[in-house]
Amino acid sequence: MKKHFFLVLFAGSALFQMAQDLPKGFAPGEREQMNSYLEKFSGNTAFRPLINTPPPFTKLRNAAEWEEIQTLTITWTSYTPIHRQIILAAQNDTKITIVCSDSNAVKTNLNSNSVPLTNLRFVIAPFNSVWIRDYFGNSVYGKHVDSLILVDWIYNRPRPLDDAVPTAIANNLNIPIYETTSSPNWNLIHTGGNYMSDGLGTAFSSTLTDSENPTKTAAMIDTIMKKFMGINRYIRMPTLPYDGIHHIDMHMKLIDEETLLVGQYPPGIADGPQIEANLAWILANYNSVFGTPYKVVRIPMPKDRNNLWPNQNGGWYCTFTNGVFVNRSYIFPTYYQQYDTTAFRILKQNLPGYKITGIDCDEPGSPIISASGAIHCITHAVHVKDPLLITHQRLNTKCSNDPSYTVSAKVVHKSGISSATVYWTNDTLNGFTPLNMTLANIATNEYTAAIPTQTAGTKVYYYISASAVSGKVMTRPITAPLGRWNFDVQNCIVGVKENSTLKMNSVYPNPAGSITCIPLFSEGSSFVKVTLYNTLGQEIARLYEGEIQGEKNVFLHAENYPKGVYFIHLNSDKGSEIQKLIIK
Repeated sequence: MKKHFFLVLFAGSALFQMAQDLPKGFAPGEREQMNSYLEKFSGNTAFRPLINTPPPFTKLRNAAEWEEIQTLTITWTSYTPIHRQIILAAQNDTKITIVCSDSNAVKTNLNSNSVPLTNLRFVIAPFNSVWIRDYFGNSVYGKHVDSLILVDWIYNRPRPLDDAVPTAIANNLNIPIYETTSSPNWNLIHTGGNYMSDGLGTAFSSTLTDSENPTKTAAMIDTIMKKFMGINRYIRMPTLPYDGIHHIDMHMKLIDEETLLVGQYPPGIADGPQIEANLAWILANYNSVFGTPYKVVRIPMPKDRNNLWPNQNGGWYCTFTNGVFVNRSYIFPTYYQQYDTTAFRILKQNLPGYKITGIDCDEPGSPIISASGAIHCITHAVHVKDPLLITHQRLNTKCSNDPSYTVSAKVVHKSGISSATVYWTNDTLNGFTPLNMTLANIATNEYTAAIPTQTAGTKVYYYISASAVSGKVMTRPITAPLGRWNFDVQNCIVGVKENSTLKMNSVYPNPAGSITCIPLFSEGSSFVKVTLYNTLGQEIARLYEGEIQGEKNVFLHAENYPKGVYFIHLNSDKGSEIQKLIIK
């Protein structure tokens, strides 16, 4: 627990009183006070929190933002019109926890603006600023789906009241909290806006994390993230030249385990070149947790109200990636209709079934985007205590001559799984057909079912539902059945015509034992899928999906698969090809 010594030390400074307008970045004088602030965490037991050693749990897992939450937290101070809209958009999907100094004043404000006082919880606690994303704790589970805790870093601003808010909420919710404040091994300075997790051990940040912890090597930071958060792969990208706060939520967001929503500027504009270079580096060096390339969804980065980019005369950093998941809702920032309609369309296409709400972050008087913040920056979630985790790599285009279409998912709950079901249809008006999933691998909690083969031209819709022994039921997508995945079935022809502009050259080495190269060539631009199948026609891995032009090498790590005969399928709008691969 953050000690009251914090409050005594800074009581005489107006900077550290309960503030209405502290910026997301450093306020005047704060940068100079940062070193002395951080020194208080070292060698002074009055500053030590209650628990600042690694959690005593095995198999830690930091939840992803799209997982089920029990409450959305906000700090009621500046930008109250936006807070009212967040409450309206979210209160039917979760409880809202409001950190404030006077709950009656908040209720009066909400009542006078026709916001229902339903599904609200109030935590009376001192605070410095509105930016709860940056200073709140993170939901982490022991044993992957058990033992919910909060993990809180040292806030990268000298704001002791903000730094103590996670403890106040943890106490209110009766959740254990662990804090990275113990020097010299476990003290980590970090900020929530510069962090994204896939829920399965991979996380993204900018290199701001490294620069703000100059006494630690990258390996030391990785160790802290693994010991406290269960992060096994911590990807840090170079900071952007014109993003003054260097928080990745201003230009990217994970929207599922394998999909990156990335902001896009016109060529050569503002941070566009660095964003493109960072993205290319990620795609060249990292695959998703499923071992396949990340999918990338691009969304525009708009100009500000003065028609300026961030590199022009102090132009604001307008972004559509700064949104927040609230169970079956998604709330994101909006600005001007000519940009907003495009952003809404892209989000609707990629977040099936979600209630998507846009909130104006450039409203007259006090535009929050002028402070380099938006919706994600002023919200944070606490996940549920008993998650039923369903992890699935959704199916893509299939062939009409495949024997069936295997749906595979990892399904876990602390009480055990009583049943798992795939619901599928090729006509949503006729409802869905259930298929019982069977436990295929007890060690990995993998359940599978096979959707029957379909004729070419069919679109198949499906979702997964699971029931725990405790009686809890969960679907994936969480919005099912309104939200569901789909894939197309096409007529796949073995081999490519001689005049085709798309080729898969001979795979080498074959037989394979380790890294195996699959050489592709496309005379023009082609969207292709490269998939590995076994002799039963079951999809084993999606090796690549995306545009190619010219030469492109796709790699397969043969040592990750059992010995045997496999088939590599190349599918595109220009045709298909199959090659046999022997793994020795």
